[in-house]
Amino acid sequence: MVRVGLTGGIGSGKSEVSSRLAARGAVVIDADLLAREVVAPGTDGLREVVEAFGNEVLTAEGALDRPALGKLVFGDEPARRKLEAIIHPRVRARAAEIEAAADPDAVIVHDIPLLVETGQADRFDLVLVVDVPPEVQLARLVANRGMSEDEARARIASQATREQRLAAADVVLPNDGPLAELDARIDEVWPRLSGVQVTKG
Repeated sequence: MVRVGLTGGIGSGKSEVSSRLAARGAVVIDADLLAREVVAPGTDGLREVVEAFGNEVLTAEGALDRPALGKLVFGDEPARRKLEAIIHPRVRARAAEIEAAADPDAVIVHDIPLLVETGQADRFDLVLVVDVPPEVQLARLVANRGMSEDEARARIASQATREQRLAAADVVLPNDGPLAELDARIDEVWPRLSGVQVTKG
């Protein structure tokens, strides 16, 4: 089993990479999806979030109101850490369950947006960073996600720097060109992931 940590800054196109790795046979464990799963209605995770942040983070239907929660924690370091202390251990536990159920020879790709920020690089055989220049991130966030330029800059600034991500990378996948170029780069990387066991360092 080869365990890959996949990360990249917001707007880097990491989801494009993870979907292409899945199409090539990787087992992709998406931390964002698991983060939603562990605070779904009826879970202990959601109960703890409400205990910590109040009923105003719930929708009328009793689900987590992500925009409301985001406003409470974005830019508030203690609040963000409180939220992470609830969600991150549950996400990691769920990811470990999925990995344990996978084929022993599988390529397991952990898609983790905050891999560098949460100091997880050493947990993987190989770290794959999807890389784009900050100006490309900015343009994509404004064009594709409807953010203002100020909102986009704030989101980018809240994450690890490009240099920090690149320093953690074993493999860098540039993704500032057409998708055909990305496909070609993934074709080059895939044998390294699937052919032999990878040794860090």
